[in-house]
Order: sequence, then structure tokens, then C-alpha cells
Amino acid sequence: MKILLAIPPRGRAWLLLIGVALLAAGAGRDFLAQRQAEVLRPSTGLSELRRLSEWHAPLAGSRGDTELYRFRGAEPGGRVLVLGGTHPNEPAGFLAAVLLVENLQVSRGEVWVLPRANASAFTATDPQEGTPQRLVLPTADGRPRWFRVGGRATNPLDQWPDPEITVHRPSLQALSGIETRNLNRSYPGRADGSFTEQVAFAIRSLLEREHFDLVVDFHEAAIEYPVVNAIVAHERAGELAAMAVLGLEMNGVDIALEPSPLNLHGLSHRELGDHVPGLRAVLYESANPGQGRLRGRTDAAQILAGRDPCYLAAQSIPGMNKVPVDSTGLPLWLRVGRHLDALRETLLALELVDPDHPVSAAGLPSLEDLRARGLSPWLSPTP
Repeated sequence: MKILLAIPPRGRAWLLLIGVALLAAGAGRDFLAQRQAEVLRPSTGLSELRRLSEWHAPLAGSRGDTELYRFRGAEPGGRVLVLGGTHPNEPAGFLAAVLLVENLQVSRGEVWVLPRANASAFTATDPQEGTPQRLVLPTADGRPRWFRVGGRATNPLDQWPDPEITVHRPSLQALSGIETRNLNRSYPGRADGSFTEQVAFAIRSLLEREHFDLVVDFHEAAIEYPVVNAIVAHERAGELAAMAVLGLEMNGVDIALEPSPLNLHGLSHRELGDHVPGLRAVLYESANPGQGRLRGRTDAAQILAGRDPCYLAAQSIPGMNKVPVDSTGLPLWLRVGRHLDALRETLLALELVDPDHPVSAAGLPSLEDLRARGLSPWLSPTP
């Protein structure tokens, strides 16, 4: 302090300005880093790398454009599209898609993976939620890789302002204004609609023009949410989903089957099932303590371990937690494994309900593999 007082006033002013400039530079670096995409390293089974803008040209060059990974088997069969990152603040959905991209081998039919369905939402976190910007995970060689944790909705820099009430098209259902930037309330999308509606339109156009048989949307939900640890299915996919649930239950995975609601519009399973002829549409929900309103501090450790003392305390309140929790938590590897096991059973069921369009895939870890070894062995090493 004496040293500072000994500096002339003008000198102290310059020191203050330099200090502020350094702080601003650091904050600006962190802000810009949020726009930097992770580098994914596709497996040897990759057939083709495409861009979503190929199915809606106005997205080209925007944050709505994103990579689309195509895995094609040697034998003909059906086509499946997997959506990750619809809500980037639901990390198991994104990481399950990453493991698909980096490990998948397809022998019959085709699997296309869109790991960042709403790429814009990866570039900003939600205000007042306190979520970290990224997760760091070790790879098989022990070196770390980072993965972003974005927000639930499109970056406001790409679509703003939010109205008080948004009207879904074409149903004309009124929804809360913030849902205007929620990709999973924007289907079937519009070619001349909002930024988020155009992303939804591009995904619908992809499904229509390439004649897909099945779309799977990876999600997470709060422990207190009534639809959690579940497969939600459009009625056209009801038999398929029921068989997948039966297969999971036989393997010791507790999971529910939920029908797609008829009166809630904009959801992928409802609108894509309704508007894409012949398509079966399902959505997977895993239970994540980091999603709920009861949670305490949300940091990277909480997301990875899936432990939260508030939910542990809530377990003593009857009916509060829809999924039982204990001190072991609901770790990220468990939630990713549930998604991958559900996909595996869904593909097995597809071959039975639609034998003309089978899809056979290998290379993915099972839930038991992840329980024994964690996520690291299935993440490509850092170069």
C-alpha cells in the first residue's frame, strides 16, 4: 500500500487501467473460447462427413451449421439418424453421440450422427444457472480432452429478442417466450422462420429427402421430472420402443416407456413423427442431478459424478425424486451407457418390426463396459 501511495496519481491511474485491461483480456479470451468447437475423431467406419446446411442452404456459414457423420455398412438396410446436443446443457446426450462418432462400425444399413444438433446453443451457457463452460475427461493415454457444456437454447446472438409468448407453427399452440430458442419446441421447423426454426427445418428436410426409417434424440432430465429414465415414442414407433424397453429390462436396466403427448407441440418425436412420412421417432431421457431445480452448486465435478447433496436429502421426501438416488450418484458414464444400450436395443427391435430395413452396428461400449472401465477407453487420444 505504501508503494502505491508513493506513485504519483497519474501513475496509479495508468496501473488501474492496465489492471482492468488485463482482466478484460482474460474474460474476453474465456468468452471467445466458448465458441471453439471440440475436435471429434471419427472411427475408421466413417463413410462421409457432411454439413447440415446441405439440406437448408441459408444455414451455411452460421452457428446453425454443423457436422453430420455418415456411417454406411457394406450390406443394404435401413437408415437411422441420431441427434445429440439438442440441449447442450444435457451432457450425456452429447457425449453418447461423441462415443458413436469415435467408435461406430456399421455392417448393414446406415447410421448418421448429428452430435451438435443445436450448434449455436453450445456457444453460450444459460444465464443464472452457474454451469461450467466445459468438462475435461482423460483419454486412454491419460491426456485430457475437453467438451463444452452449453445452454438449453440458441445463443441470443443468433436469435433475439424473446417474445413474452411464442406461437408454435403450424399448431398455433402458445408457449413460453423462451421456448422460441428451444430446438425441441421448434419442430417441424420453417424454411423462412426464426434461426432455431430453420435448424429444425434442416433436420426435417434431411429426414425427408434421405428417406430415414428412424430418428433417435438423446436427452437428459431432472430427477424430479415425471418423464425421466424413459424412452418417449411417437405412436408409429410404439412397438419398436416397447421391444427396446423389454430388452433393456431383461438386461437389468430400469426404464419407462412414455407415449409422445398429442397436445404438446414442437417436440422432435411428436412433430417429426407427424410430418415425415413413414418415420419412427423416439427420444431417450436419462436422469441428471445437474438438470433440476433442487440442485446445489453445479460444477464440472457434480456433472461428472452425478452426486448432489440436495437430491440425496430429497430422497427422504416421498415422491420427490422420480429416480432413486444414493451416495454413489448418477455418474456421467452411467447416463451415457443408458443411451448407448437403449440405442443398441432399439436397433435390434428395428430389425424385428421392419425386417426390410435392418441396421447392424458394433464397436460401442455397453453400460457394463462403462461401469467397469469408465468413458476414457472409448475417447480417441489427444494427438
